[in-house]
Amino acid sequence: MNKHKEYMARAIELSVYNVERGGGPFGAVIVKDGEIVGEGFNEVTASNDPTAHAEVVAIRNAARKLQNFDLSGCTIYTSCEPCPMCLGAIYWAKIARMYYGNTKSDADRIGFNDDFIYREIDKPLGERQLFSEQLMREEALVAFRLWKDSGDKTEY
Repeated sequence: MNKHKEYMARAIELSVYNVERGGGPFGAVIVKDGEIVGEGFNEVTASNDPTAHAEVVAIRNAARKLQNFDLSGCTIYTSCEPCPMCLGAIYWAKIARMYYGNTKSDADRIGFNDDFIYREIDKPLGERQLFSEQLMREEALVAFRLWKDSGDKTEY
């Protein structure tokens, strides 16, 4: 079996394991230089954390292991095409490559409606289902000005 299939098989194994223990059907593996540096499965219901998707958990574990928030040079193998939150996290982590098993349409067929969020993101703020109103912009800009002018910051 080639390495890509081996890592994807591990992500799928994690997803199956999680279903068997009562969790969601998602697993992810992050690899750097031929070594698994992070794994995760969906922990949303187990931890009461709506952000604890498999990809996010794997990213957190890989960043902790590598002691770096920048996962450049890493590859993620995920049992399903990522939701918008996870895709954003993958980009923020600077992961170089992604391989996935199930599609977002497959996930939709079993009740995971990620496509709803993809459609909402494309809408203007006033047309989204989430009520949104801007408040205290000038006050909020203080932190941005401090960040911009700081000589002691870590860019990310």
